[in-house]
Amino acid sequence: MHNKTLTELSHALHLRECSSVELTRYFLERIERYDAHLNSFISVTPEMALAKATAADERLAKNEAEPLTGIPIVYKDIFCTKGIKTSCGSKMLDNFIAPYDATVVEKCQAAGMVMLGKTNMDEFAMGSSNENSFYGAVKNPWDTKAVPGGSSGGSTAAVAARLTPVATGTDTGGSIRQPAALCGVTGLKPTYGQVSRYGMIAFASSLDQGGPIGHSAEEVALLLNVMAGFDERDSTSLDHPQEDYTTYLNESLKGLKIGLPKEYFGEGLDVGVAKVLDAAIKELEQAGATLHEIHLPQTHLAVPVYYIIAPAECSSNLSRYDGVRFGHRCENPTDLMDLYKRSRGEGFGGEVKRRIMIGTYALSAGYYDAYYLKAGQIRRLISNDFSQAFKQVDVIVGPTSPTPPFNLGEKVNDPVTMYLSDIYTIPANLAGLPALSIPAGFVNQRPVGLQLIGNYLSEARLLNVAHQYQQRTDWHKSVPPNFA
Repeated sequence: MHNKTLTELSHALHLRECSSVELTRYFLERIERYDAHLNSFISVTPEMALAKATAADERLAKNEAEPLTGIPIVYKDIFCTKGIKTSCGSKMLDNFIAPYDATVVEKCQAAGMVMLGKTNMDEFAMGSSNENSFYGAVKNPWDTKAVPGGSSGGSTAAVAARLTPVATGTDTGGSIRQPAALCGVTGLKPTYGQVSRYGMIAFASSLDQGGPIGHSAEEVALLLNVMAGFDERDSTSLDHPQEDYTTYLNESLKGLKIGLPKEYFGEGLDVGVAKVLDAAIKELEQAGATLHEIHLPQTHLAVPVYYIIAPAECSSNLSRYDGVRFGHRCENPTDLMDLYKRSRGEGFGGEVKRRIMIGTYALSAGYYDAYYLKAGQIRRLISNDFSQAFKQVDVIVGPTSPTPPFNLGEKVNDPVTMYLSDIYTIPANLAGLPALSIPAGFVNQRPVGLQLIGNYLSEARLLNVAHQYQQRTDWHKSVPPNFA
């Protein structure tokens, strides 16, 4: 059952070959059996899941079901879920029970999907390895000595290990695509504003974007159909007509112009990863696409710009966690200043504190113009690079991560090296573009991802390219041996 595609599971439910209750119990049993090896979940919600599954079966019996009614799903623990702990991977919110559902959760529930639980993540989505969680590191299903990537590592690990058919994640600088690459699954960061941020706990508001995670482009397209759409409660939500992202999956790639950025294939890219990408690009060429070298000259500035803008926005967003209204509160404060200092000192982890300090410094009166304002100007130049590139090509292809999954603990004490893990994913966030990572092979039995970047609102095109690649290859069907 766990190796069936989303479409196959949907057909089985609609044809009454199995019930949603049976399917839900099956995946709950897999979580109970396997997650101790991975630590991919923060909360599992069996009673709620079975109640929702029963309701889904009633809809199916009345022929009132939608395509994903009765399908189990997990949410990254950054999405608010009414009555269920929403921790954001932090001690600061370990006691926070959300009083409402995020829009993404509402949409999935309206479609009849069944929540199995909430997945582990880097604290407040800050990290590239999922080692920054208050609840401990997540392990990679392909090799439990390796990281799964971050910050959506819990979601991608759960999908890779077949503990859930699909999952949600969030992507601020690559936090869907990078762990998708390192866990050998498919993950999409939509155009900024395509998926509502209402009820999604903020890290860096101008960069954060929710998105779907599955085994294949087809599964991601089906889940995006549910997640995407305008939300008046989110001031950054795009008022864009609803699309069916499965419509163009089977279109030919003949005549497609693929851009290969010179800056993405040079120094810093692992030799093994480069060989995998070369083979993947040849597959796309054989499918009818043409290859064109392009230049994105500001690429080298993406990481420094990101690590000014993201920490600055994080320092502003996280100022609400003061021990007064909700979240962690220190014991027996002597005065208000002591309450603030100790509540934040005890509640936030090391990486979060580091970024708050960097961001507060960058926004301070004497440095705002030199750092934050300048970073915003360079961000526009990075966006302009992409605009010029998309006058020449339809899709940009390159690596998702510069290396295969690295070992747990390998980079945790070297923040700069860790930050460089996102060098190829950050530019799409700075420009607000859609980008997708798909499995493309292995280096030393550890997964490698291929990244596709599109112009604004071109999710359907990206999913078409990914689907056609996956029709020609089987990497997305690979299952970690210990979870088969």
